[in-house]
Amino acid sequence: MQRILPTAVAVLALIALLGSSAEAAAHRNDRVYRAVVANRDGALDLLADIVNIDSGTGDAAGGDKIDALLSDRLRALGADVRIDPPEAPGLPGNLVAVFHGTGKGHILIIAHIDTVFGSGTAAARPFSIENDRAHGPGVGDEKAGVVNAVTALKILHDLKFTDYAAITLLLDNSEERGSPGSRNLIVRLAKQSDVEFNMEPGDPPDALTVWRKGSTSIHIQVKGRAAHAGMAPQDGRNAASELIHQLSALADAFPKSGDGTTVNLTVLKSGERNNIIPDYAEAILNVRYRKPEDVDAVLAKVEAGAGHTVVPDTTVSVAHDPAYPPLTENAQIDALAARAQAIYAEIGKTVALSGNGGASESALVMALGTPALDGLGYVGGDFHTDHEWIDLQSVVPRLYLLTRLLMTAGAKTP
Repeated sequence: MQRILPTAVAVLALIALLGSSAEAAAHRNDRVYRAVVANRDGALDLLADIVNIDSGTGDAAGGDKIDALLSDRLRALGADVRIDPPEAPGLPGNLVAVFHGTGKGHILIIAHIDTVFGSGTAAARPFSIENDRAHGPGVGDEKAGVVNAVTALKILHDLKFTDYAAITLLLDNSEERGSPGSRNLIVRLAKQSDVEFNMEPGDPPDALTVWRKGSTSIHIQVKGRAAHAGMAPQDGRNAASELIHQLSALADAFPKSGDGTTVNLTVLKSGERNNIIPDYAEAILNVRYRKPEDVDAVLAKVEAGAGHTVVPDTTVSVAHDPAYPPLTENAQIDALAARAQAIYAEIGKTVALSGNGGASESALVMALGTPALDGLGYVGGDFHTDHEWIDLQSVVPRLYLLTRLLMTAGAKTP
């Protein structure tokens, strides 16, 4: 059953959870700020360590190696640490670390270890710093978020802050594929929590994420008939040619960019030998959407085309993957964002509110009625590319922000 609070009740509950506006207007917490500054270099050292370990989704060995490294650190901070088995084959386990305190708030932090990069990428272009930017595979999306969470928990430990009922850190190992290895775990932990903080990177120049598009993939599969490409091509039924017809019919059907629904071709494959008419072809369309019904409209259009083939004796089938729902801005998210802005004001900074097409676990959490705030990692950009980066000037303010959010959310509960 969904636990969704009416708007007015949600706002009041979050005020109770996060503290009054008078508290928000307080000056900088110097004790926390000094600890943040003192831990900055250690955070970057840890970031270098985990960036330099390949952990593309499905790289079980790499994921396990990072889990082991972080497990030792979290146990040293007093956490109960376990590795929950993956919910899908071929994936590493998911690290869950629970800190028990003396307060009232139950807080969930979610970050993901997996990246989109293959084995050998870290050796080819390891962690590096150039001027005010750090680079490396997955440095922002989202190994910097992992480090921000672990370092904030270290600061709470060092300050002997325990005014929370429990803080649970989940390190997801399959987010880049829609969390097939952790969905049930995310749901269980969300239902036990009063609030969730997600460690996806902040949008430049400095913003928190209050809405996200949902994400799914649509598979178009064509079956034809193989034949010798030189001696009897007429006996073949070219699956690749039919797939091209299918894609051409969809070329201008949907936007490829913008804040609304977007549909983009991301994978295209057919044939293995240059002298055989291919009997199979497949394309994958990545769909991003603001409302669940938008996916139905895209799927209906693709399926309608599948019923009209151009190459005789070919068949076209359409399937789609379960993925993240959209994260829709509401009063609960706005209340969390307002508290974050007040904390940023403590150090004389402002943080904007934004949204983007990148999906995250927060949408799953929010669908259950648990308030969520996203984009709490370091600020960065060019994710999923070979020039991904984070802004090193964001390390101290973002670490201060997360630490203070944990302190205020831990002390009270709706």
